[in-house]
Amino acid sequence: MTSTSTEVVDQPRTRPRTDLVVSALSGGLLTAFVVTALIAPQATGDAVTAAFTACAAWFGPYWQLLLLATFGVAVVLGASRYGRVRLGGDVAPEFGTFKWLAMIMCTLLAAGGVFWASAEPVYHFADLPPAYADVPPGSTEAVTVALAQSFSHWGFLAWAVLGTLGAIVMMRADEKGLPLRPRTLLHPVFGERIQHHWLGAVVDVICIIAVVAGTVGPIGFLGMQVSYGMSTLFGTPDSYPMQVAIVLGLTAVAVLSVVTGVDKGIQLLSRFNVWLAVATMAAILVLGSAAFVVDGFLSGFARYVQDFLPMSLYRGDGEWLGSWTVFFFGWFIGYAPLMAIFVARISRGRTVRDLVGFTAGVAPVATALWFTVLGGTGIMLEQRTPGSVAGPLADVGLPAALVSIAQQLPWGAVLGVVLLVLTTTFVATTTDSMSLAIATAGTTGGEPNKFSRAFWGLLMGVAAVALIAVGDSGVSALQSFIVITAVPAGFVLLPTLWTAPKILHDMAAEQGIR
Repeated sequence: MTSTSTEVVDQPRTRPRTDLVVSALSGGLLTAFVVTALIAPQATGDAVTAAFTACAAWFGPYWQLLLLATFGVAVVLGASRYGRVRLGGDVAPEFGTFKWLAMIMCTLLAAGGVFWASAEPVYHFADLPPAYADVPPGSTEAVTVALAQSFSHWGFLAWAVLGTLGAIVMMRADEKGLPLRPRTLLHPVFGERIQHHWLGAVVDVICIIAVVAGTVGPIGFLGMQVSYGMSTLFGTPDSYPMQVAIVLGLTAVAVLSVVTGVDKGIQLLSRFNVWLAVATMAAILVLGSAAFVVDGFLSGFARYVQDFLPMSLYRGDGEWLGSWTVFFFGWFIGYAPLMAIFVARISRGRTVRDLVGFTAGVAPVATALWFTVLGGTGIMLEQRTPGSVAGPLADVGLPAALVSIAQQLPWGAVLGVVLLVLTTTFVATTTDSMSLAIATAGTTGGEPNKFSRAFWGLLMGVAAVALIAVGDSGVSALQSFIVITAVPAGFVLLPTLWTAPKILHDMAAEQGIR
């Protein structure tokens, strides 16, 4: 293929049609992985772990630089005159600001919205990051560092790569009649040929598999974690049938949401999720220690801003990086092409300043506050009674932190149930949003049909049910696989660093912005 200029020529709107090649390859590869994991779980896990380790070591530095560059370019564009450019054409925003931001936030956070938020700060408090090994364990500074490190993983860089430059390229393409598919991110580089070339199909399949892997993993973990939580709180059986029932219930909610569409199910579920999260935060602050949380948030966020570059570019301990920073950055890169589709779908009529300001500014701050309320409270309880949270976390894993925090607060059983419900709705909002994005990526143009949207939601639920039959190893292997697919996805995102500014330059001229 020969390269072309970044100019996008208006294309006639085509009738929506499922791309059978892309859909069959994506669904077939997922099925093949699940079958292989069921037949040979140990060998599959070992192969994925080896590939994961190699990808993290070889491409980790590139991912760190890519995320940092994406954030820098996005901030410059949002603060410049290009910030006034209206994306998606001269139309009013389809959704109000709260609905819009709720859908974006709930899609990214998924299980991380509860389980990682409660566990990661405690992990870093109990075992300080290697860059801060000289900080006295258990000290006030250790609290600050633990929170700041968590903010670094879920903060400005993560949100920027998921919802800024890629979404800008996608929205311009959609305005010109091009399909919302991962290959369209390369249209400004390769021109019209990428829409029909085999390379375009490869890009779509890889990006779909990345998101499927990153979504099926949380669905499977949710089944195991909620089952464990219910067993601990109420003595219900922590068994495979219980896990299956939880996953199938979540899948039913997600499928119903995605079938009813963005303007109904998806935005309603997202708004419910946000309001439940706000109510939960208020309850934890009242039942826990509001003063501790406020102090922790302010000091932790200040430390995050102060050490922003060292944390973002830390390369000192390869094993630790593979478990934390590089793992999360690779996970977000794997999600980014399909997130660009979803953000573009719901952001028509927004200005660049809206997109950058809310997605790469407001959302990271809100995420940091949420992590402080859950994880900060966990640290407070750990300081009060050493081992009360870190011990179960080390022995059992992520769900133990959530349950331990709830149990040590007044009304612990009620709060525990609310947190488990919130976790379920977080994962459901990711599942419905990504089902829509995957169905869109497998369609030649326009809105995907209801069957296609429901199919992907059901397929991911069934895959999760199959993988949890072999325990953590099957689900972990698939979730780690997203870091492997982040290698090609990272190169798909690279051109947006210069094509997004060029697109906004052209749009500013068209809209008379000087």
